[in-house]
Amino acid sequence: MLPMAEGEPLISLDYEVFGKVQGVFFRKYTQAEGKRLGLVGWVQNTHSGTVKGQLQGESSSVRAMQVWLQNKGSPKSQIKRVEFQNEKTILHLEYSDFKISK
Repeated sequence: MLPMAEGEPLISLDYEVFGKVQGVFFRKYTQAEGKRLGLVGWVQNTHSGTVKGQLQGESSSVRAMQVWLQNKGSPKSQIKRVEFQNEKTILHLEYSDFKISK
């Protein structure tokens, strides 16, 4: 188990990003930002042209990543909208790393 800040809950959250997010290194930048924020989870392209994944970590870091996914992304991406679902508090992280899934 990874150490966590006292009193800050761990949360898990699914996301899907719509717009020009494939072929613009979106997954690579998402992985790098997730790791920078101390998050774990995964990111992958979908057949419908979106990018989806799951975030897990301290709530403040997950919130920062939500803002990043909505407003920044990779330099050449054009984000139209982001959907967040299945947010829940978790007792421990279910992943050990932030991976790009194929």
